[in-house]
Amino acid sequence: MKIRVGFGYDVHQLKDGLPLTIGGVRIAHTKGWVAHSDGDVLIHAICDALLGAAALQDIGYHFPDTDPTYRGIDSRELLRHVTSLLLSHGYAISNVDATIAMQRPKLRPHIDNMRALLAQDMNISADDVSVKATTTERLGFEGQETGASAYAVVLIQKQ
Repeated sequence: MKIRVGFGYDVHQLKDGLPLTIGGVRIAHTKGWVAHSDGDVLIHAICDALLGAAALQDIGYHFPDTDPTYRGIDSRELLRHVTSLLLSHGYAISNVDATIAMQRPKLRPHIDNMRALLAQDMNISADDVSVKATTTERLGFEGQETGASAYAVVLIQKQ
């Protein structure tokens, strides 16, 4: 069995009055993502980690922000596409571990729902998806609430 590890990172700017979706969950907040798609940093980081683990380029290669097809797209569609791409190359997803860095809003009440949606889109158990949230103690762009970032590590295996 061939095992591979992937790492993903994404960041988006936050602005007043825009929608905020994280891990596929729409969250009520005063700020939301400035992005070509729905801006879901968590899903984008996971997609990049999965693509990287399989050496299949990155999210920008597959879903360029210059393509109007992806304007406002639900990032869950991107994750389902990446999952299918991995399967077509003979890979299965073993687990995902991801962290969101964001000062506000508090994400703990939404994490179980995020895990369930992400697992559904990747065809794995929610027990194989870890989502954590952290603040940056008011430091940096996350702490100043002008943006947020997400990091993801994945383990995949060749079937």
